Amino acid sequence: MSELIRNRKRGQMKVRLPSAFDVVKELGCSLPNVEATTRYDGSPVLKAHGVFMAGLAMHVSAEPDTLVVRAEFEEREGLLEDAPDTYYVTDYYRRYPVVLARLSLLNREVLRELLTGSWRLAVERRRKGRSTLKKMPFAMQH
Repeated sequence: MSELIRNRKRGQMKVRLPSAFDVVKELGCSLPNVEATTRYDGSPVLKAHGVFMAGLAMHVSAEPDTLVVRAEFEEREGLLEDAPDTYYVTDYYRRYPVVLARLSLLNREVLRELLTGSWRLAVERRRKGRSTLKKMPFAMQH
């Protein structure tokens, strides 16, 4: 559902269409201790207990409207093999335990499963006290 935003300077009504991240935010924030925040560049991310969970892939190597989520390397390989039109990885992201997903090809149920898996990995990282993604440029602290 779009929301109306009043442009006070011109007195016109503008419609803000849902962004590619709106459904991700809705589903992700339904998980325990998940917050929607932004990176230093203003791009949206989800964090579980303050640990990166999911966000829009902003590196130049990623396609527009691509979600980056935590995934174990073996899981990522399975996703890439089973659904190469939906999931991919670029050289930039290959060394990290993440997978890239084309948001336009994910239905709500698949997106929910993907976010739940990423949430589990983020919570696990927090419990261990260290995040392997801590130094990753797209997994920023704010």
